[in-house]
Amino acid sequence: MRLSRLSGSIVAACLLFAAIAAATLAQSAGKATPNELGTPGGTLTIALRSEPKTLNPAFAADQSSQDVIYCMNADLIHINRESQRTEPDLAESWTVSRDGKIYTLHLRRGVRFSDGQPFTADDVIFSFRVYLDAKIDSPQRDLLIIGGKPISVEKIDAYTVRFILPQRYAAAERLFDGFPILPRHLLQNAYAESSFSKAWAVSASPSQFAGLGPFRLAEYVPGQRIVLERNPYYWKRDAAGKQLPYLDKLVFLFVPSEDAQVIRFLSGDTDVLDRFSSENYSVLKARESAKRFHMDDLGASLEYNFLFFNLNDLAGKNLPQIAAKQAWFADVRFRQAVSSAIDRAAIVRLVYQGRASALAAQVTPGNKLWLDPAIKPASHSVQHARDLLKAAGFSWRADGSLVDRGGGPVEFSILTSSSNAQRAKIATLIQSDLSALGMNVHVVTLDFSAMADRLLNSFDYEAAIMGLADGDADPNTEMNIWPSSGGMHIWHLNEQRAVTPWEAELDRLMNQQLVTLDYPKRRQLYDRVQQIVANQLPIICLASPDVLVAAKDRVGNFSPAILEPYVLWNVDRLYVR
Repeated sequence: MRLSRLSGSIVAACLLFAAIAAATLAQSAGKATPNELGTPGGTLTIALRSEPKTLNPAFAADQSSQDVIYCMNADLIHINRESQRTEPDLAESWTVSRDGKIYTLHLRRGVRFSDGQPFTADDVIFSFRVYLDAKIDSPQRDLLIIGGKPISVEKIDAYTVRFILPQRYAAAERLFDGFPILPRHLLQNAYAESSFSKAWAVSASPSQFAGLGPFRLAEYVPGQRIVLERNPYYWKRDAAGKQLPYLDKLVFLFVPSEDAQVIRFLSGDTDVLDRFSSENYSVLKARESAKRFHMDDLGASLEYNFLFFNLNDLAGKNLPQIAAKQAWFADVRFRQAVSSAIDRAAIVRLVYQGRASALAAQVTPGNKLWLDPAIKPASHSVQHARDLLKAAGFSWRADGSLVDRGGGPVEFSILTSSSNAQRAKIATLIQSDLSALGMNVHVVTLDFSAMADRLLNSFDYEAAIMGLADGDADPNTEMNIWPSSGGMHIWHLNEQRAVTPWEAELDRLMNQQLVTLDYPKRRQLYDRVQQIVANQLPIICLASPDVLVAAKDRVGNFSPAILEPYVLWNVDRLYVR
């Protein structure tokens, strides 16, 4: 969509469509979307905030990797980012059994990988074997576990695959988006030899890669760029029968800061721009007509920025100073006090210049179907925060500094990424807000890879600010976050079972909504999830920025959306005028 948001009723109809027993979904192969016909040729250049960590879809967790992978791969059933409806992709049609547990997908014939090898059911079976493998532990795996049991996949024939669900699965069609189909002929040996984690590193030769998307790898220059070239075997065509994609090349430049990306855009080095601040939006807006580009503010995104504390099991990590502070972090009154002391309105005003929304929980105002409007962001009240801390056994010295029950000063650091100026500003504002409580807070900025290592591996941090952007509006995209065993259960990773009653309730609610097909009942379950997040604050949600985008006037079919990837979702139809 361009400037308007999809109404909740349309999305609801789309979600409930998957629940109709004995539904038969037959779509016309290769049906064109209503975009203008483009001109073949040309190069589009885009800036990435960091170098991709991998080009292997089973390991990609960072945004840069996902953006590049998206352009090189395809999935079975796709969520159109403009309409937010599911549509055929590598599966040209599918049927659903009467009990809603069996999905039979009919694959397109004649489709080839970017190296010319044919695509068949064997590639689908191999791909989902990888995604389901607990040893691989891909970010997508949690979505394939229903009621504690994995989905099973069977080959019927060379172009028919059957997915068997342990239970009914709400919005099951939408599940298939985000699982790029891998080439069995290139990766099966690495998988069999337990070296799959090393496959498809960014530095690997382009000849080692093959995908089913509109582009394929052409060149990687460390520290500078990744170049993708047109996939000559891509199966999609436009309404006139012309083979897609229109572009010959797609160039990703590595530009490590937002300000630098804006400069490169204004100088003509790049053609499209997204994920930039409202401050830079104002700068760009003043030059919009003179520089021959256009801009959009799409309104509230699905991204939520949040603060969280380290509640990981630190046994064997040799981090005694952090472990000692976990008694504070584990007390909900401490987290509630921090939340109450944070001035979210100031964050929206000072960091985003009003182009954002304050948050109470993880669902943003951009998600009309699932937002619980009854949950309001915590009121900014230093006095209420002080009352909570006092009730939790904290006290204040004569100089105003906060101490715990043992008389130890309350001092901790907040970790954030140096490549995200907005989150660094948020951290500074929170530092100031918490100083009013007598807390001594330090802001530590690291490059994204170093930060990710601390958050996901070493656990060497006390608190952190980060953001997550859902790939879909549906709650199922968060199955790897809220259940205890979720791979992105970020405040306590590798938690195999709930250690608190409210986490056990989150487990139950998320698993129950997963299989509840009645939308009002499912809505009640997910409303309760939001209430728990807002009350227990495993993460302290702060603000959701608007989706701000810009493109040179010469970029045709530019149609940004609020779902990731904002500007590349229709990359096969983008063209240069």
